[in-house]
Amino acid sequence: MHFDLADLRLIAAIASTGSLSKAAASVPVAVSAASNRLRLFEERCGLSLFVRHSDGMTLTPTGRLVLEAGQRVLKEARQLRDTLQELSGERRITLRLAASTVANSTFLPTALGPFLADYPEVDLQLIEQNSKDVLRAVQEGQIDIGVYDGNLPTAGLLSLPFRNDKLVLLVPQDHPLASQHLPSLRDALSYPFVCLPAERAMQRFVEAMAVRNAMPLKVRVRAPSFDAIAQLVAQRVGVAMLPEAAATRMAQELPTAVVPLADAWATRELRICVADWDALSSHARQLVTYLMNECAAAR
Repeated sequence: MHFDLADLRLIAAIASTGSLSKAAASVPVAVSAASNRLRLFEERCGLSLFVRHSDGMTLTPTGRLVLEAGQRVLKEARQLRDTLQELSGERRITLRLAASTVANSTFLPTALGPFLADYPEVDLQLIEQNSKDVLRAVQEGQIDIGVYDGNLPTAGLLSLPFRNDKLVLLVPQDHPLASQHLPSLRDALSYPFVCLPAERAMQRFVEAMAVRNAMPLKVRVRAPSFDAIAQLVAQRVGVAMLPEAAATRMAQELPTAVVPLADAWATRELRICVADWDALSSHARQLVTYLMNECAAAR
C-alpha cells in the first residue's frame, strides 16, 4: 500500500486544525490538491479517517489510530533527517555529560576519546558535579547523560552499569600507613593531607567522610590535579585520597605506596543515568553505548 510523508503531514495538519482549508494553508498546498490527496489516501486504504461536518472535520476512531502511527513515522523521519544533516557536517551536535570527579579524571577519557573521534560533528560539554547534583540535572533535563554513585536512589531515571571505583590512600613509600593492612580513614586523619580544591566533587565527599568520623581533614595544601597531588605526596608533604586507578599509575612512577581502605564507602559502583532512552538523540544513545562498551571491556 503506497503512501508518502506528505500524506501523513496533511492528515496531522487536518487533525490539528479541524479544517481542510487551514491544513492546506499550513502545509502549504491548494485546498483542492489537499482534498484530492486525502481522498486518494482513503481510497487506497479503504478507510474513512475523518467525519466531515459543516464547520470542520474530526477524526474517526480509525483515523485516530492512523494519526498515532503516522506521527511516529514523521518523528522517525525527522530524526533521520537530523542525523543525515549531522553526519554530513551541516549541523553540529552538542551533548551534555555530567559526572563525578573520579569518573571525569579516570574512566571517562578512555571512552570519550574514541567516541569523539568517530563522531567529529559532536561537541561535548563535560561537567563535574557530585552525584546528587548529577541526578538532579538529569531529572530536570539540564544534561543528557550522567555518571553517578550507584548507591543513590535514581527517582525513576534509567540506570545502567558503568564501572566500579575504589578510593585509596596514596602515601610516601616509607610512611607508617604503608605497612598497615586495610586501615580506615580514621587511622589516616592524624596525618596532614594533600587535597584537591575544596569545590571539587570528590574532595567534598572525602571531607564529608572525615567529618562523619568527627575528625576533619588536616589540609596542608590543595593541588589542582591527581598528578600534582602525587608529586607532593612523593615529596613527603602529606598523604592523599585518590581513585585506585590513578593512585596505582602514580605509584608506578613515583616513590609512593597505594593503601586500600577498610571503609565500606571507599568502594563505589559508578552508573550511567538518563531520563528517557527513547527521548535521547541518536548521538546521545551512541555515547551511552560507548560508555557501556568501556564498562564491558573493563570486566
